[in-house]
Amino acid sequence: MSDPVPDDLARALAGTAARRGSFGNPLYFFSDTGSTNDVAAALAEQGAGQGTTVVAYAQSAGRGRFGRTWFSPAGAGLYASVVCRDPAAAPLLTLAGGVAVAEGIRSATGLPVQIKWPNDIVVGDQIGARRRKLAGILAEASSGADGLQYVILGFGINMRPAAYPAELADRATSIETELGRPVDGAFVLADTLAALAGVFARLTSGEAQGVLARWRELAPSARGTRVEWDSASGPRRGISEGIADDGALLVRVGGHVERIISGELRWG
Repeated sequence: MSDPVPDDLARALAGTAARRGSFGNPLYFFSDTGSTNDVAAALAEQGAGQGTTVVAYAQSAGRGRFGRTWFSPAGAGLYASVVCRDPAAAPLLTLAGGVAVAEGIRSATGLPVQIKWPNDIVVGDQIGARRRKLAGILAEASSGADGLQYVILGFGINMRPAAYPAELADRATSIETELGRPVDGAFVLADTLAALAGVFARLTSGEAQGVLARWRELAPSARGTRVEWDSASGPRRGISEGIADDGALLVRVGGHVERIISGELRWG
């Protein structure tokens, strides 16, 4: 059983209802839960429709890519997962989620966040500044005999300063840390869901190129940045050359360009 939706969140959602459509409708709120992705997946298995959203202000078992723990303490951030059912959107859903979260934060706070391939929202992406992560996206798909059943698109946003674990302390940040002032998380969430509804509609109506173009605008590090990754033959190094239309990162290595579909990159 979910908790009552806080009044400030209800007001923010009401203000974006026309832009959100089914996204955030219905919305299940928890002051604390294990993982919003797990709750959303359970709802999807029970037939929850597209746009069904689960929101928590703390998670005890939040996760990111490669099964890593997503630091989700109470009072520090907001965590949400959305049921997406249209197969047409699935191939680019992680990139579209990045665009939506970046646009939602920008709209609600004015903070000029950027995207780092494939699913990090960062600040400080200018010359000589270390990129600091304040949000991430995790898409988890479920398929059956008839093909794709649904994708759970989860995102976590660091709203306020927190005592980050040692391995995160020098590369994590929050919206309020960067702005130096309080921020209403309810408006950030509502604007992000509205942005997600917009990019999702573009994916499903044949306008994927427009979503990719906006991703490229928001991700300057995807072109001209030194990157390193591990391969079966050892470390590889190159210069990012942008993304392909299927979302793969293109990296120039010597005289040729390689495609990176997944894996861990170290950015220079």
